[in-house]
Amino acid sequence: MKSFTVSAFEDSYTMYELSEAATSSRVLVCPERGGIVTSCTLHGTEIFYLDRATLDNPAANIRGGNPVLFPICGPVQDSVYMWNGQEYRMGQHGVARISSWEVVGNSEEGEASITLRLRANEATKQAYPFDFELLFTYALVNGELHTRQRYRNLESNEVLPFYAGFHPYFALGSGKDIPYETDATKYIDFNDNEEKPYNGRIDLEDLVESVCLLDAKRGEIAFPVSPDVRVRLRYDDVFKYVVIWSQKDRPFVCVEPWMAMPLEMNRREELVMLEPGGELQAVLTISCEKQTR
Repeated sequence: MKSFTVSAFEDSYTMYELSEAATSSRVLVCPERGGIVTSCTLHGTEIFYLDRATLDNPAANIRGGNPVLFPICGPVQDSVYMWNGQEYRMGQHGVARISSWEVVGNSEEGEASITLRLRANEATKQAYPFDFELLFTYALVNGELHTRQRYRNLESNEVLPFYAGFHPYFALGSGKDIPYETDATKYIDFNDNEEKPYNGRIDLEDLVESVCLLDAKRGEIAFPVSPDVRVRLRYDDVFKYVVIWSQKDRPFVCVEPWMAMPLEMNRREELVMLEPGGELQAVLTISCEKQTR
């Protein structure tokens, strides 16, 4: 049996399966629906939540998996922002998650991986008038999912403004009063817009809006999703914030690395400003481990 395999199959869309036999791990990728990872089974445990109906409906925003957020995380003010004197309208979390990505490569050598590309097109330029290219490689190895990102500015004489992120939905087997292992000392609660001290855990059960960890120095966060399983995210320093959110009566928690705070395209205090011809590289790694009781 091969250690690593990459295969395609037809479902509602063309899906790609990355498998690692030695660790009983499997990842499913759907390029057509925003280049999203829809399923992530590590060491035999499925850690992602997915509302299948939202995946099958091409008009719906997918509730589940790990949506790609670009060029914004969250909204712009009243869905509108200005750039160079021109008004643009952009929906929640930007254009990447509603675009079809193309497959440009895969590998079974030392890992199971697939590389997807999204380039600016007429549809993206209606909301975001810049020439960009995203190259994402999803790599499954040692029972971990690595998302290697390359953000490219194809403009010849203009900077590329953005703040990217991820929106992974983790399936919960227990309640939403969860301890998060992080060195953050405070967070902003978007339910009342108050800054609060972080005391080691956050209870999302009765919260409608998200909270955002503000001052973490270490690019890592870990948390239990059941009495037996703990998930860990590791990410580069460019992801300054982690947004945490859930939806009432749904068995998931979203733990989301973001490069800037909501409304940053309007505020413009922490935008990534990528020079013409420039490239930013980053990595997000998701792993899980068995908890000892």
